Amino acid sequence: QVQLVESGGGLVQPGGSLILSCAASGSIFSIYAMGWYRQAPGKQRELVAAITSGGSTNYADSVKGRFTISRDNAKNTVYLQMNSLKPEDTAVYYCNAEIRADSGSYWLGYWGQGTQVTVSS
Repeated sequence: QVQLVESGGGLVQPGGSLILSCAASGSIFSIYAMGWYRQAPGKQRELVAAITSGGSTNYADSVKGRFTISRDNAKNTVYLQMNSLKPEDTAVYYCNAEIRADSGSYWLGYWGQGTQVTVSS
C-alpha cells in the first residue's frame, strides 16, 4: 500500500508565493519520477512540473521561471515552490509518483488526494 500525502495549499494574493509538499509512504522500493499536476474547474488535468530521481526536470510553459520543483529522495518527498502566482494558477494540485513496491514489481503511478490553490485578491 502506497500513499501520497500533499500539504501546503491555500489562498494567496496575486504575486504571492506558496510551497506545496508531497510525501510518499508505504511499500516503496524505489521512486522514479515525481510530479505535480493541476486541474481547474471545467478543464483537463495538466502537468505542471516533474522531476526524476536523477534530478532532471520538466515544466509547463505557463509556469517556467515562476515555479521550481525539487525532491528529497531520502524522505520520498517532492516540493513545488510557486512564486509570482497568478489567478490562472488557481486549481486543485495533485501529486503523482511512479513507484515500484519491490525489486520484482512493475512501476505503477500513484496520485495524492489533491490540494486547493486559490490565487485571488
